[in-house]
Amino acid sequence: MAQVEKRGGLLRKSSASKKPLKEKVVLMYDEIFMTEDPSKCSPRFWEELFLMKVNLEYLEGKLESLDGEELMKIKDNINCLFQHCIQALGEDHPIRVVNALQTLCALIRGVHQKNKSTSGFDIINMLMGFDKAELCMKNLMESLDSLLCAEGSESLKSLCLKLLLCLVTVTDNISQNTILEYVMINSIFEAILQILSHPPSRREHGYDAVVLLALLVNYRKYESVNPYIVKLSIVDDEATLNVSIWILFFLFRQYKDKEEEHQSGFFSALTNMVGSMFIADAHEKISVQTNEAILLALYEAVHLNRNFITVLAQSHPEMGLVTAPVSPAPTTPATPLGTTPPSSDVISAVELPLDADVQTSNLLITFLKYSSIVMQDTKDEHRLHSGKLCLIILTCIAEDQYANAFLHDDNMNFRVNLHRMPMRHRKKAADKNLPCRPLVCAVLDLMVEFIVTHMMKEFPMDLYIRCIQVVHKLLCYQKKCRVRLHYTWRELWSALINLLKFLMSNETVLLAKHNIFTLALMIVNLFNMFITYGDTFLPTPSSYDELYYEIIRMHQSFDNLYSMVLRLSTNAGQWKEAASKVTHALVNIRAIINHFNPKIESYAAVNHISQLSEEQVLEVVRANYDTLTLKLQDGLDQYERYSEQHKEAAFFKELVRSISTNVRRNLAFHTLSQEVLLKEFSTIS
Repeated sequence: MAQVEKRGGLLRKSSASKKPLKEKVVLMYDEIFMTEDPSKCSPRFWEELFLMKVNLEYLEGKLESLDGEELMKIKDNINCLFQHCIQALGEDHPIRVVNALQTLCALIRGVHQKNKSTSGFDIINMLMGFDKAELCMKNLMESLDSLLCAEGSESLKSLCLKLLLCLVTVTDNISQNTILEYVMINSIFEAILQILSHPPSRREHGYDAVVLLALLVNYRKYESVNPYIVKLSIVDDEATLNVSIWILFFLFRQYKDKEEEHQSGFFSALTNMVGSMFIADAHEKISVQTNEAILLALYEAVHLNRNFITVLAQSHPEMGLVTAPVSPAPTTPATPLGTTPPSSDVISAVELPLDADVQTSNLLITFLKYSSIVMQDTKDEHRLHSGKLCLIILTCIAEDQYANAFLHDDNMNFRVNLHRMPMRHRKKAADKNLPCRPLVCAVLDLMVEFIVTHMMKEFPMDLYIRCIQVVHKLLCYQKKCRVRLHYTWRELWSALINLLKFLMSNETVLLAKHNIFTLALMIVNLFNMFITYGDTFLPTPSSYDELYYEIIRMHQSFDNLYSMVLRLSTNAGQWKEAASKVTHALVNIRAIINHFNPKIESYAAVNHISQLSEEQVLEVVRANYDTLTLKLQDGLDQYERYSEQHKEAAFFKELVRSISTNVRRNLAFHTLSQEVLLKEFSTIS
């Protein structure tokens, strides 16, 4: 018997003696692509069509093969097919619903792929007709909402989300996708939150639901009132916990999958529960598979709704984690002063695994660990975007009163095992020696780590500025609330001075691309913040002495910086004004150096000591504070609050475009395959 092959909608025998046979569904598609109404000769045409297994490839290919004029000739039939698809979504027979969803995916993608330059209104006309579009989309969105909220098939829900993602991402710029106006009018926000609030649905559909929400929030967000933004900004604590727990679960699951594939003793302890990654060698840099869509969703939640900030600090078990306890473990759980955390019944509403080996964590710790890996490599566009998103999220956190109260609470101490990039000139930190500290110490550690590991040819100026801004905002909170944080401030001071040295030694190369004086001014003003207000937030008087010691010890770096900015501020070049600001900012640092250096030299000469010890220098410093005169500098403890619309709109537009393109690319034919769906419904009569 001759074998039967199936290709492109054709059924043909390997013997070439007979004409190729077409699948019945393909013959029915061909009838739709005629100018006549296919139901004229066959009254049951539409009923039969949705019992046929969809041939996505053929249907999309057929639409793409027609030119604009040919497509317009069959517009009525395409409109009719679209309307019958929507009608089929309301039927009881799941097979019809599945086929209707599949067909809608093919129709939407096929028409868009055919004529990408056509305006959204023409696309709407081609799919539904202007006169019926509003009713069609209302019925479609209501049907999808019902399917997503029903207790039925998880496969149907998955396909509904795939269709919605298909609808949202058919254009690179989602704000040019006019069909989304109907998705705004007929909101599915509650359906998305319901999926995320139900643990089985969250596990199955969480990724698609969160990505869909993140994209919908970004539709014309700067031009009109977006209902998804409004609803996300007022959503309650329980829903925020559900979304946040899912994001944690997703990040953890990504890591665990990779850890099982590429087990490494050293890094399995070092990079406990962070993002998706591949570990090649214990001595090489980790290559990170970033996820911009999930980071965007976390950003939108944190930026739009302070309830999400509250949830970031909420403790919960780490999902599925059964390794040795090296991760965050709170020493004394307590409510930060002056804050109102979510009620305890919120936590009990979420199903979480409770296991003797499962440790307590919170989403903020998971995010810090994830960031410590994402931010280590910023050389390609996607990693740069992810690093920037992490720093923007940290900026929002550093500005929030509740987040700061939690971060700085001395009664809430954690061990946070951040990833540290392997570097030749420093030893690897021993995990077991990690101290329990307030979480703000981990944030500062992360910023210091970034500062010392990204001084390179492709200098990420924008990320450095954001990094310094995060540190400054944390210091402003400490000064305002007189929080005396027991932190190794010397590590931060040393990192900042080394960064200044890097800027000076690469002046010519960097000035060709960046205004390095903006960054230099921010660094100098951090030192000014410590000099002017350090007595209000440094933990001990000796910490203040150590600050002066560090400035005096590294005086050559500050002298060189002054020489550089003085040279450029006295020339009539493009950097005159920017360099002048740094010159003025250095006044107190230079006063300290010029005041103490002669006294240290005199002390050494009198006591016949060629090289003073640190304690001897500190003795001179303490003895000569009274005669030091400093100038009061205004505005050191002030900062401009984060504003997305005015400063970051271009970045987010480009990011959303990238995510949309990526989502569309991954909605490939195999992800819309019916095999699983048909197997699930095979017993239905």
